[in-house]
Amino acid sequence: MQLLKNKTFIITGASSGIGRAAALLFAHQGANLVLGARRESLLQELIDEIRQAGGNAQYLAGDISENEVAEALVALAEEKFGGLDGAFNNAAMLGEMQPTEVMSLENWQRVIAVNLTSAFLAARCQIPALRKRRGGSLIFTSTFVGYTAGMPGMAAYAASKAGLIGLTQVLACEQGNHNIRVNALLPGGTDTPAGREFADTPEALDFVAGLHALKRMARPEEIAQAALYLASDMASFVTGSAMLVDGGVSINKL
Repeated sequence: MQLLKNKTFIITGASSGIGRAAALLFAHQGANLVLGARRESLLQELIDEIRQAGGNAQYLAGDISENEVAEALVALAEEKFGGLDGAFNNAAMLGEMQPTEVMSLENWQRVIAVNLTSAFLAARCQIPALRKRRGGSLIFTSTFVGYTAGMPGMAAYAASKAGLIGLTQVLACEQGNHNIRVNALLPGGTDTPAGREFADTPEALDFVAGLHALKRMARPEEIAQAALYLASDMASFVTGSAMLVDGGVSINKL
């Protein structure tokens, strides 16, 4: 049984990492997809792979911190697939790794725009489309950083991702009576191109792996499976959650 058969989902940050893995998994589970990211060539490669496997997908390249892009993704879902059933709002950036006292205002504002303001814009555009369908699922990619742990040099990133949890909770309360579920997904260290910006040597990767109770980092496909759960009817009574999928990094002390 396909868990998302004939459902239409937007996935942002789809060109690599968790977003790419989620796109392949959601397509395999029967979803029609509208994929967003900045790198058009990678989106085209992903679309080709999905279509060759018999899936249905469209893409739109652009900056998800721009309202016009958020609007266009929803419009594309409605034009090509007749409506929208959910979104995995996953796009993000790490930003500069610097102590707060020397971090530039430009970096702070850009990270907040890409990681948090984009989520607000996405939700504002997606919710009316979901109401037309009489329900749906919104998922935001947050993180354990700024929730169960602080890490030096990551003030903008942590603040933006913690803000997503607050946004998730408010949206869940606002939209529950419309049968729209809203959840935040909190991955641990994941072996993605973005993750390797933080840990860019074998020694750093080993260190990050050791922070987890499972003593390893996640594969993008493992985080995508958690997103699939939240997107599907398996999570029909789950809303407003900050769902840790972190390999035990939040509880490991050794």
